[in-house]
Amino acid sequence: MVFWRKKTNETSHDEEARDEKLIHKHNEPALEPSTDYDAEIDPEFRHKELERTEIDIIEDLSITPVTHAIDTEARPENPDGGGWLSRLTEGLVKSTHKFDLGLTDLLSKRKLTDDVLQDLEDLLITADLGPKTAASLVDKIRAQKFDKDVDVNEIKQILADEIAKILEPCLAPLNVKAAANGPRVYMICGVNGVGKTTTIGKLAYQLHFKLHKKITMAAGDTFRAAAIEQLQIWADRTKCHLVAKDIGDDSASVAYEAYEYAAKNQSDILMIDTAGRLHNKSNLMAELEKMIRVLKKKDEDIPHEVLLILDSTTGQNAVQQVQAFRDIVNVTGLIVTKLDGSAKGGVVVALADQFGLPIYAIGVGEGIEDLQPFHAAEFATALVGLRDS
Repeated sequence: MVFWRKKTNETSHDEEARDEKLIHKHNEPALEPSTDYDAEIDPEFRHKELERTEIDIIEDLSITPVTHAIDTEARPENPDGGGWLSRLTEGLVKSTHKFDLGLTDLLSKRKLTDDVLQDLEDLLITADLGPKTAASLVDKIRAQKFDKDVDVNEIKQILADEIAKILEPCLAPLNVKAAANGPRVYMICGVNGVGKTTTIGKLAYQLHFKLHKKITMAAGDTFRAAAIEQLQIWADRTKCHLVAKDIGDDSASVAYEAYEYAAKNQSDILMIDTAGRLHNKSNLMAELEKMIRVLKKKDEDIPHEVLLILDSTTGQNAVQQVQAFRDIVNVTGLIVTKLDGSAKGGVVVALADQFGLPIYAIGVGEGIEDLQPFHAAEFATALVGLRDS
């Protein structure tokens, strides 16, 4: 038995030697020594190691104005000199560019014949305003009875005015005051990938640093470790409390304990993250309903807000999501994200026209300052491509 092992080893060594000759030529320079090692700081410089302070963390974040969802009169300014409309126009450039080109091509040196109006309606539908809203807007233009060649900017102004009328009922301030007997509870809902956790972080930053509100976050998405880790990062950045449990724990239990913690620590606002719900999966939607049912054992008015986060790039599917969530929970307001990545920003108009829910904020970029307040007239102006006047 011992001899067999030795023989096997000898054969193996011979094979390795042959392989070595094939791979490395005679007199080939030796390989450099490995640099795969754990570097250590020289004791002489150990006292100079830097630790990230609270100031460092804050300076890494872009300062953002308070969202319009909080202050309905504020018109925050861009630090580079541009106003809110400038930032919005930049964020909606993809939507605006496509719509502007189509409208200019359609109306250039032409009268508003029935065929042109039908093409205009088709253009509005492709911009995700939806068939009903598109037809209504075209009827408004038809009623103007133009007798001369059409001026593109004149049509744009009519569209902007009519779109603004649709959006205006969706302007409402988000209540940020603590409830009479505990924190005000925001439950953040939406399907996978719409940006729920990031939205919580951005809102918490604005509420805490701008309005000096005491915020508690709850990691209600217990299905993904990454969701809890991401929320912990935002909690650290915004100096807010986070209540979290282990992966796989009951999300309703997390929400319940988070409320108790927030009430005990006199938090003004409790924001509860939830798992990405596929709106066509009844079991996941039922779990969301369970979370709300458990919270109502504390107070029948909880949650005070059910905020549905929508990804604008999903187009008309966002309309279906609102309907599905409203069938399960009392959605009280919307936040529409990723408008900077959409070529069809008109979905905001479709949502307003069909549901009339408050639109508390919109996302027009990745930066923390790009979770923007929502203004009806300014949004309509930017969407149709009119210049800031």
